[in-house]
Amino acid sequence: MMHVVLHEPEIPQNTGNIVRTCKSTGSVLHLIEPLGFVIEDKKLKRAGLDYWHDMDIRIHGDFQDFCSANPGARLWLAETSGNIQYHEVRYRDGDFLVFGKETAGLPPYMRDMYAERCVRVPMVKDNRSLNLSNAVAIVLYEALRQNGFPGLE
Repeated sequence: MMHVVLHEPEIPQNTGNIVRTCKSTGSVLHLIEPLGFVIEDKKLKRAGLDYWHDMDIRIHGDFQDFCSANPGARLWLAETSGNIQYHEVRYRDGDFLVFGKETAGLPPYMRDMYAERCVRVPMVKDNRSLNLSNAVAIVLYEALRQNGFPGLE
């Protein structure tokens, strides 16, 4: 089982799409507050379809709360400035894939703290970033592929 972590997500449709991806892959979704929407948001629920009721979604007050709740978690931070391409990492079952908010990515203190664990998806030069839900799907499916798609048909 993989863990997807969204640090301060802002756009409900992106989070809803990520809920759907996590449900389809058996992944746990962690949301780190503050969120740019309320969980009851219609756009969020519509994008996540009917998956909310039986999803494993864990909400954390801030990054410190997340770390306290997940001691020893092996984190991989997805950042456009990452030094490692996402497919060069050897992911393990139970890894945590961390993504930042749509407008700013991850805060500098997190990038600095985990500099050797920052991965990136290759893009053409001068492109700002991919859509958050697309980036999650790309990195998550690579991690699952490397582990033989456990539990998936």
